[in-house]
Amino acid sequence: MFQVPGVSGILNPGGGHHNKIKGTVVLMRKNVLDFNSVADLTKGNVGGVIGTGLGIVGSTVDHLTAFLGRSVSLQLISATKSDENGKAKVGKEYFLEGIITSLPTLGAGESAFHVRFEWDSSMGIPGAFYMKNYMQVEFYLKSLTLEDVPNQGTIRFVCNSWVYNANLYKKSVRIFFANHTYVPRETPAPLVHYREEELKILRGDGTGERKEHERIYDYDIYNDLGNPDLHENFARPILGGSSTYPYPRRGRTGRYPTRKDSNCEKPGEIYVPRDENFGHLKSSDFLASGIKSLSQYVLPAFESVFDLNFTPNEFDSFQDVRDLCEGGIKLPTNVINTIAPLPVVKELFRTDGEQVLKFPTPHVIQVSKSAWMTDEEFAREMIAGVNPNVIRGLQEFPPKSNLDPATYGDQNSKITSDVLDLDGNTVDEALANRRLFVLDYHDIFMPYIRRINQTYAKTYATRTILFLKENGTLKPVAIELSLPHPGGDQSGAVSQVILPAKEGVESTIWLLAKAYVVVNDSCYHQLMSHWLNTHAVIEPFIIATHRHLSALHPIYKLLTPHYRDTMNINALARQTLINADGIIEKSFLPSKYSVEMSSAVYKNWVFTDQALPADLIKRGVAVEDSSAPHGLRLLIEDYPYAVDGLEIWAAIKSWVQEYVSLYYAKDDNVKSDSELQQWWKEAVENGHADLKDEPWWPKLQTPEELVEICTIIIWTGSALHAAVNFGQYPYGGFILNRPTSTRRLLPEKGTPEYEEMVKSHQKAYLRTISSKLQTLIDLSVIEILSRHASDEVYLGQRENPHWTSDSKALQAFQKFGNQLKEIEEKLGSKNIDEKLSNRLGPVQLPYTLLHPTSEAGLTFRGIPNSISI
Repeated sequence: MFQVPGVSGILNPGGGHHNKIKGTVVLMRKNVLDFNSVADLTKGNVGGVIGTGLGIVGSTVDHLTAFLGRSVSLQLISATKSDENGKAKVGKEYFLEGIITSLPTLGAGESAFHVRFEWDSSMGIPGAFYMKNYMQVEFYLKSLTLEDVPNQGTIRFVCNSWVYNANLYKKSVRIFFANHTYVPRETPAPLVHYREEELKILRGDGTGERKEHERIYDYDIYNDLGNPDLHENFARPILGGSSTYPYPRRGRTGRYPTRKDSNCEKPGEIYVPRDENFGHLKSSDFLASGIKSLSQYVLPAFESVFDLNFTPNEFDSFQDVRDLCEGGIKLPTNVINTIAPLPVVKELFRTDGEQVLKFPTPHVIQVSKSAWMTDEEFAREMIAGVNPNVIRGLQEFPPKSNLDPATYGDQNSKITSDVLDLDGNTVDEALANRRLFVLDYHDIFMPYIRRINQTYAKTYATRTILFLKENGTLKPVAIELSLPHPGGDQSGAVSQVILPAKEGVESTIWLLAKAYVVVNDSCYHQLMSHWLNTHAVIEPFIIATHRHLSALHPIYKLLTPHYRDTMNINALARQTLINADGIIEKSFLPSKYSVEMSSAVYKNWVFTDQALPADLIKRGVAVEDSSAPHGLRLLIEDYPYAVDGLEIWAAIKSWVQEYVSLYYAKDDNVKSDSELQQWWKEAVENGHADLKDEPWWPKLQTPEELVEICTIIIWTGSALHAAVNFGQYPYGGFILNRPTSTRRLLPEKGTPEYEEMVKSHQKAYLRTISSKLQTLIDLSVIEILSRHASDEVYLGQRENPHWTSDSKALQAFQKFGNQLKEIEEKLGSKNIDEKLSNRLGPVQLPYTLLHPTSEAGLTFRGIPNSISI
């Protein structure tokens, strides 16, 4: 006897009796939360735009009555009774009838409608429905709830999908399934055809240019970052599809090629499958649109100010930099008038004075204005900053290079043991006691330094040696700055070793050396830790999930909350952030080589090393120890990112284990799941095609492997991204602390620059790091990226509490949510433990980036479910 999971009762065996089934449809009209186009806003038409935090309320475009009459129809589909062809029986067409004005569960902008179905009991139990939209305008369907279903009670359908005019679909209808969960072999027979057919639609046929209304998921290479038609300077290498430039795949758009290079796609508006783009229904979309309007309107306005010499091109003192948030930056009236009406400007800046834009005060200088300059804070941010997962345990001294000596000559470190102040320890003792660490960007940057230094930028490849003190804090003991040999790459590196100094010109040289390190770190962070290792690597899994896992599949239900908005924000990044002459190239050191460098790093990316415990062990900052929490002993005991991260990792893994065990009790269950096997095969072979032959990919033959794969995907899309994203403005909003570029090398003795350095450490520093214009660009962007939307859904939460009808899954998820609440309390208490110096540091900024929840805005905390910014 067929039984709907999680619903008690037996199907009434009586035949032919007609029942009325009451339905409630919840949807959102197009533009219900729309804010007017940016173009309108620049003309001052701010009409119905009201920003409450980031909740945007806009004018209603079409009235609710338009949905009544013969506008939107539904047909129930049986999960238990088949027609003569073996397909599910389909009921008659019924239309939306009346508007429900008082439904307590309605969210902002949602509307509810009645629909009543005649349903003959010989039709069985509904398990899906067709919807047909006869209107010209699309709408966003949230859910259908059926009540009084004979012997079943309530059946819920969680839809979350745009529904367009019926003529745009091949079959003219859309299908939605009830919130039940079935692995493929357990799908009720009448629904099997519909399950397979829907996946075929989502896969498409791999041809043609994608249209806005489509929901097709397919793969392509990154061949749309350059624009050779504009100028040869805008040509960029194609990433993906070659051993020279390997890369994860992105969503296919099928746009036309450029005229000058048929292998490149024309830039422009980028298709994403329709349900990946909320189209202003959510305030997170306001943030995304903010990046676009920054790129199109605000940054050009900043550039014009400098072209007109309205403001000096350089900061003259550290106070000048602090003035960005204390006094603001003065802009001409016409510029202010142009950009002030933009929602993004209202959200990001304060315009207290007529002509002044003020940035918010970054957390790093909220308590102390100068603690960022200390060596302790410089080192602490390697374990509690915005890029806390690069530092490594030093295994041998001096550090060795892995660059090919046949191409690059001798690139090993030139630091000698006699210059290091290790608090009375020898290098051998410090190595044996695992107290030496290194932040090593030498091999990543060296192959590019010669080319970078031919642009406006001037920099070094850096290595920083750190010593773990008795009190548990790190101190930098040497910085190595390396350049390519003027006689050619094969002649090796030309290196200078800079040592800590507290006074005189040596202290300024040390301050500048730390800046070169931070710039290496900032660029690596933005392009590798942030873009590549979260945004880019997750997209192939999103595409494969929608192509091969039905909405009925348990793993689809587990993973999709962690994909929300990611394809949309990635498409936006290709348009405005990582594209040729985009925001990253304008404000970060490697300029036109930025994304190309991330391809070089991807060559060494390993999926299984994205698991936090594996990452910590690989970097030599932890060792396996069964007696320690989570089976790992941290070599830097007070390592805020690792300590907090392991708590979150363990909670995610425990939830995934419990959920997976409900559907996959033994190996055969995993091996025989056709959708699951096809999903993983394609994610690896198509999504990460350039690395598909690597031996480290899990084979997905056991429940344990499935747990590991899903835990890594969820961790990457939630906690890892939060750790490297939401601290960007709190730490980097003060450009002196995290410059993104350097414009000159260390001054040489006997030059005017050296004399300037002797006279003023502030001027020397400011002339070296990011320019004033680069600073404004950088701060504007990272302020948006560091914000939470008002409708953010955090780890341990779901947008719809009825995401599954499986009561055991719901109980396990509740347990996960409760566990995260306990973790949050535990982490809060660590921040007031005076013995844990690294949690606050000299800047007195408690480490909260991995606290699961947050308010909206710039909070330096909160783990959203997905990468939505």
